Amino acid sequence: MGYREIPPPRPLRGEIECAWTAGVAAGAPAESLDVLPDGCMDLVWTGRELLVAGPDTGPHPARREPGVLSAGLRFAPGRLPALLGLPATQVRDQRVALAEAQPVLAAMALARLEHGEPPLPVLLELTLGLPGRPADPAVRAVTAQLARGASAAATADRLGWTERSLHRRCLAAFGYGPAVLRRVLRFRRAATLLYDGVPIAEAAAAAGYADQPHLSREMRALAGVAPSELYTGRRGA
Repeated sequence: MGYREIPPPRPLRGEIECAWTAGVAAGAPAESLDVLPDGCMDLVWTGRELLVAGPDTGPHPARREPGVLSAGLRFAPGRLPALLGLPATQVRDQRVALAEAQPVLAAMALARLEHGEPPLPVLLELTLGLPGRPADPAVRAVTAQLARGASAAATADRLGWTERSLHRRCLAAFGYGPAVLRRVLRFRRAATLLYDGVPIAEAAAAAGYADQPHLSREMRALAGVAPSELYTGRRGA
């Protein structure tokens, strides 16, 4: 079955980066893999559970069982907590049942999924029914600034905030402060380049690392492997 990403429908563009499905064919061996930090949060149907995948600060182990289709929606950095009404810090480095945040909606969606309905339409309808409001547009500006390598001080100044206010807002929206978010977004850029076959030194320079050893240190810290060992596939929460 493999892993596949699907563009989000028009009503959710800007909130969701992609929908995805993943699975292992019946009769094949189970797969174990690490989900790597990317600044995002996901709504996930594992085939058995309906979960919120929180923001990661390191590799998170996952297992795919033969014949079980999992699916999810990957939300752009900082978007899902506002829709759930849940601070991202509460689910950092965790996978928690959606029922803990939205018990009624989770029960309705779970009943449909257990009845065998296709998971992505159920997850999309669930998202449209979430009671929270879309995140403050400033969240997108924070992501853009830090992804370009701006400092916390420069980002706060650009938005007219204090650094303390920026840190507090980042914790709620992203699950960690601006310095960690900048590291994760830079790592994500480098990982994407490496997935695409860009040589390590070129990927380090393009992603904004001081040099190749700098990338190697950060890769080991955030992914647990050297750049040359990075799995040449795509992330699935």
